Amino acid sequence: MSDAFHDFDNRLRRINKSRVKMSDGYVSVVGDDGLIVIRPRRRPGRLALKGVVLLFIGCFGFKAAILAVLGQAVYQDRVEKLAVGTTIEQAGAWAMQADPLTVFLSEQIKPYLR
Repeated sequence: MSDAFHDFDNRLRRINKSRVKMSDGYVSVVGDDGLIVIRPRRRPGRLALKGVVLLFIGCFGFKAAILAVLGQAVYQDRVEKLAVGTTIEQAGAWAMQADPLTVFLSEQIKPYLR
C-alpha cells in the first residue's frame, strides 16, 4: 500500500513542477505522430550552455585564424598597438592576446589557410 502512495506523491510532484513551468506560458506543438503536446514556453533571458560554448569556440577560432594568416610577429605587434589605446581598445587587446590554445589552433589550421 505504501508503494501506491509513494507513486501517487511522485506523480503529484511531477504535475506541480509542470504547472509551475507552464505558469509563464505554454506552446502547443504537433508531433510527427499527429499528437498535440503542450510544452512550457522558454523564458527569455536565459543563456543556453550550448550558445555560450559555441560563442567561445567561435572566438578562439577567429583568433586562431587571424594569427595563422598574419603570423606571430605581426599579430603581436597589432595587439601591442591596441594595448596603448583607449579603455575599450585595451580590453580588446586583452581578449585578443595569443594564449596557448589560440597558438595551438593556429598551428593546426595554418596549412589550410595559405
